[in-house]
This record gives sequence, C-alpha cells and structure tokens, in this order.
Amino acid sequence: MNAAGWLRTVWERLPRPLDPFASFKVKTGLLVGGAITLAAFTFYIGANWQFRYALLAALATSLAFTQIVAHGMTSPLRQMTAAARAMARGDYSIRVRATSRDEIGQLATAFNQMAADLGAADDYRRGLIGNVSHELRTPITALHAVLENVVDGVTEPDRETMRMALTQTERLGELVTDLLDLSRLEGGAITLQRRRFEVDGFLREAIGHVAVSPADVEVDIQVSPPGLAAVADPARLRQVVVNLVDNAVRHSPPGGRVSVEARAAETSGLRLDVCDEGPGIPRAERERVFQRFTRGATSDGGTGLGLAIARWAVDLHGGHIAVADAGPGCRIAVTIPDAREVSA
Repeated sequence: MNAAGWLRTVWERLPRPLDPFASFKVKTGLLVGGAITLAAFTFYIGANWQFRYALLAALATSLAFTQIVAHGMTSPLRQMTAAARAMARGDYSIRVRATSRDEIGQLATAFNQMAADLGAADDYRRGLIGNVSHELRTPITALHAVLENVVDGVTEPDRETMRMALTQTERLGELVTDLLDLSRLEGGAITLQRRRFEVDGFLREAIGHVAVSPADVEVDIQVSPPGLAAVADPARLRQVVVNLVDNAVRHSPPGGRVSVEARAAETSGLRLDVCDEGPGIPRAERERVFQRFTRGATSDGGTGLGLAIARWAVDLHGGHIAVADAGPGCRIAVTIPDAREVSA
C-alpha cells in the first residue's frame, strides 16, 4: 500500500464526533455554529494583529475545525460510490462503515444489506447454473451414448435399449418439472387455494403420481381417525406427498415398505409422516437435505430438488417439515397448521 492509500485508510478510521446525533440537519447546524464561534474567538484572540493576519487565522482554525468535526458526515457517501462501482464489476464484498445514526447512516446500513442480498443472489445464480448444467449433462450424455450405439449398429434397438433411453428422457423431464416448480414457488407465482378434503382419498390419489414405480416396494397408507379431513391446498400438498414418497421409495431396499401416516396435529391442523426402511439420514445432514440440489451419499438418481420443493410448499402453508428420529430408516414429519391459525 502506498503512502496516499495508507493515509486514506487512517483517515477513514478516525473517530466521527458527530455520529451520535440522529439528524443530518442538527449536525450541519452544530458544524456551522461551531465554525462561526471558533472564527469569532480567533478574531478576539488576534484583536491586536493586523486584520489580514487575524482573518487568515480565523479561516485556518475554522477550516481545521470543520475537517475534524465533520469527518464522517459525507464519507459514507464516498464509500457507497466506490462500493457501487465495485458492484458494477461484480464485486459484492465491499461494505460501508455505518456508525452514524442520521439519515446517511441509515442509508449506509440499507446499502450494506442490499449488497449482501445481491451477493447472495449472485452466488445462488452461479450455483444454480452450475448445478443445472451438471444435472442435465448426466442424462443427456447417457442418452447420447445409447442412441449413438444404436445408430452405429453397436447395439440393437431392442426393448431393453429403448427402455434405457426412455429412463434417461424421464429423468430429464423430471428435472425440468422440478426446476419449473421450484422457480414458481420461489418467485411467489403460486398462491394457495385452500379447501376442505378427506385425507385418506387424497393420499391414495397422490401416491398414483409418484414418478418411481413402487413395484417392489409396498406403500402403506394409515389415516387416524379414518374420516380425518384437512383444510389445505390439495395441489401444493400433493407436491409434498409425491416428493416425499418418491424419495422414500428410491431409498428403500427391494421388498421394503414405505409408510404414509396421517393424523390430527397435537394442537390443530394435519400431521403427516413418511417413513422408509432405507439407510436413513445422518443427523449432520438433516437440515442440508432440504437445500436445492442436495443429495446424500445413498441417493439413487433423484434430481436433488424434491425435498427443497416439499419444504417450500410446506412453508407456503405456514407449516414445518423436518427429519425426525425414527431408529432404522428415515422418517420425515410434516405439520400443516389450521388455516385460521395462519391467517391470524
């Protein structure tokens, strides 16, 4: 760092005497009043001097007073200008020193929050592009290899080969659907259409939308009491059930069993539990699995978006979703509160 930069750094770190005052107008009034008072006092001290010397002394002392006392009044504006230029270059790491209580200090605080939000959004955009590219590359590469072998005559376009190609296209379609759902949920384009419905019939209908065929996995539905009804958005709640059951089936061993349990919540509303007999989720990963594109070491071909979509849909209802302690396997508990509690 050169001498000019060192001096600028030291100057910016000096105390700001007027920071405790909560109004910029009050600061300006104190500054003007103090400068005039000091100039008048200098004239009084130099009453026996020649007029030009007394005038120069008054100007020098008032300017020095202004520089020292007014330090920090406008420096946040200069820092915000420099930070804005850095943000235009893609650097969101610069923050403004916001110690003042006046309007400029409040602006600096808001600017820092904006910079942090923009930085987080930029990181999310970069991560999303990378993750989507990675997720799309795998099925496209596999599909390309299958079709290339068929065209080159390496393999015959028999039933098994076409099944492999169909599996990859289904995975692509699943990823695109999940991305669209997540985009709509995060963008707030989805509104809730709550209505009353019977839980047992709703769950049986939702299981039919599971993307993974549970041919070798038994899906058991338990509703207590049998006539249990709930008030929620069926379409959004179906997303929760389908994604949770889909995830449970993927992680269940051949011949395993997935349980979908529904009952009235302890206070009010609906409680759903989806349990499987898979390897379970380590305690250290239980919060992370609800993040976008997060898949555990035992993941089997999912997009890494299902649990993120389920969490967003539950959050829209004002509910709660978490991995519960359940011994062997995994149990994910969902609580959907009564609509009257959410509106209240």
